[in-house]
Amino acid sequence: MTRMQRVVLEGLIGGTLSSVLSAVLLCAAGGRQAGSPYAAINAISHWLWKDRAFRRNARSLRYTGTGYLIHHLASTFWATSHAAVRKPRSAAHAPAAIAGGLATSAVACFVDYRLTPHRLQPGFEQRLSRPALTGVYLAFGVGIAVGAWLLSPPPRPVSGTRQTSPRNRKG
Repeated sequence: MTRMQRVVLEGLIGGTLSSVLSAVLLCAAGGRQAGSPYAAINAISHWLWKDRAFRRNARSLRYTGTGYLIHHLASTFWATSHAAVRKPRSAAHAPAAIAGGLATSAVACFVDYRLTPHRLQPGFEQRLSRPALTGVYLAFGVGIAVGAWLLSPPPRPVSGTRQTSPRNRKG
C-alpha cells in the first residue's frame, strides 16, 4: 500500500470512527442537556440553516441529516490530516496512537473555537455544556487514534532480541 493510499484509508476509517463515537456522545449529551438526542447534531446544520438549527429538537433529514453529514466530513478531514502528518509507525503502540489522536482532537478544538469564524463553528456548543464538549472531543480523538492504530504496521522488535517462529521453538 502506498503512503497516499494509507492516508486516504486511515482518513476514511478514522474519520468514520471519530464521527460515530463523537456523535454518540453528542446524542447522549443532547438528550440530557437539551431534552433531545438530536439537538446537538441539528445545531451543526447551522452552516446551512442558520439560527433555526439551534432551536430544532426533532429528528429530520434537513437538520439531523445535514448536521451529521457536515460532522462526518469534518471528522474525515481531521483524521486524514492526522494520517498525513504522522509517521507510519508512530501509532503502532496503543498509547502512542491515543496520544496522537487526542493531540489532533485538541488542535481541531482550537481551530474550531479560536480560528474559525462563528458562522462556521461546529454549532453544538450552543446546546451543550463545556464538560459535554470535552467528552465529545475526547471521543473524537479516540476514534482517530483507533483508525491510526488499526492501520499502523506492527511494532518492530526491540533491537538485540531474536524473534523465533513457533516452529523453531524448543520445548
